[in-house]
Amino acid sequence: MTATHKHLHHFPVRVYYEDTDAGGIVYHANFLKFAERARTEWLRSTSYPHERVRAEHKLLLVVRHIEIDYRAPAKLDEQLEVRSSLDSVGNSSLTLKQDVYRGNTLLAALKVVIVAINEAGRPARLPPQLRQVLGE
Repeated sequence: MTATHKHLHHFPVRVYYEDTDAGGIVYHANFLKFAERARTEWLRSTSYPHERVRAEHKLLLVVRHIEIDYRAPAKLDEQLEVRSSLDSVGNSSLTLKQDVYRGNTLLAALKVVIVAINEAGRPARLPPQLRQVLGE
């Protein structure tokens, strides 16, 4: 199943001192934190947050692969937005596109592959209920 790249979720992020390096520029790894928060809130907005997936299906959704293309720096006190959209849904994985913007300026483009794993840490099929919610 392939989505249409429509933006499913917008997540605001303020850059704090703790997010920056000595020069007041966002440390590159913190873009991963911004994207993680946005993915968590996006999943929560689908009515299938991480805890529900774990409690009802005994599965965890974990990051398997991330590609990041850094385009421009972010700086202290700036207001950013992470725009997350579903790219595709497989049997046991989701692929998301996450872009970090400052206004209309793209700062970082991420492609994130998330997989479902069972309690033993092995790959597992995504629950049909979650696949249905994501396909809507």
